[in-house]
Amino acid sequence: MPRDFPSGSVADRVSALNSRYRHHGATAVLEHALKDADLGRVALVSSFGAESVVLLHLVSVIAPETPVLFIDTRMLFRETLDYQRQLADTLNLCDVRTIRATQPRVNFEDPDGTLNQFNTDACCAVRKVEPLERALKTFDGWITGRKRYQGNTRAEVEFFESEEDRRIKVNPLAHWGREDLEEYIANNNLPRHPLVAKGYPSIGCEPCTSPVAEGEDPRAGRWRGSQKTECGIHFINGKAVRGPVTQESAA
Repeated sequence: MPRDFPSGSVADRVSALNSRYRHHGATAVLEHALKDADLGRVALVSSFGAESVVLLHLVSVIAPETPVLFIDTRMLFRETLDYQRQLADTLNLCDVRTIRATQPRVNFEDPDGTLNQFNTDACCAVRKVEPLERALKTFDGWITGRKRYQGNTRAEVEFFESEEDRRIKVNPLAHWGREDLEEYIANNNLPRHPLVAKGYPSIGCEPCTSPVAEGEDPRAGRWRGSQKTECGIHFINGKAVRGPVTQESAA
């Protein structure tokens, strides 16, 4: 179970952590944060997507026993499922946990598998948000691969964030750019997600992900044709974010 911290609210601890690691790099943030008493017990949440291998590799080197939570929506690309198994084996990750929605819940909310066609928020809630929330109940925080360069709701991402004053979110790669990622992957000879070569710089569920043209935002292929930019597992100021951040939602 999450621990009781004598040092104050989650927001207070987040402020202290951001001050403590403000001038650190990604590796140092991750290495120290995994052992910092102000953070507590954490898990890495990974989609095993286009850029996931960088953070997975860092964790495998620094603390391979870190729990890795993989949300299988049962609507992922076959390539993603194969890639997940490949990376877990190649990187010798010790504790990979596959998270899924319960079948009765899916049967009730999406009996014919078409919910994503008319209510993407509800589909994400059932297949991603609810299973992850259940899995994170035993953790004090979680590590994500969000980066500022991805734009939209991520442009102001800090190393540490407060999630509804309940948990701490850690974003070690917040200040990395695409060039940093590509250099790290090349220098460490890491395997790429097979869909990257086919024009998918951001990869989610198969029905809601399309290739991205040169010059487009890297996440333009996610929920293309809608205002939706996030699945809802990330929060800003205590609010689930599924579309563009407005002044009202960020207030």
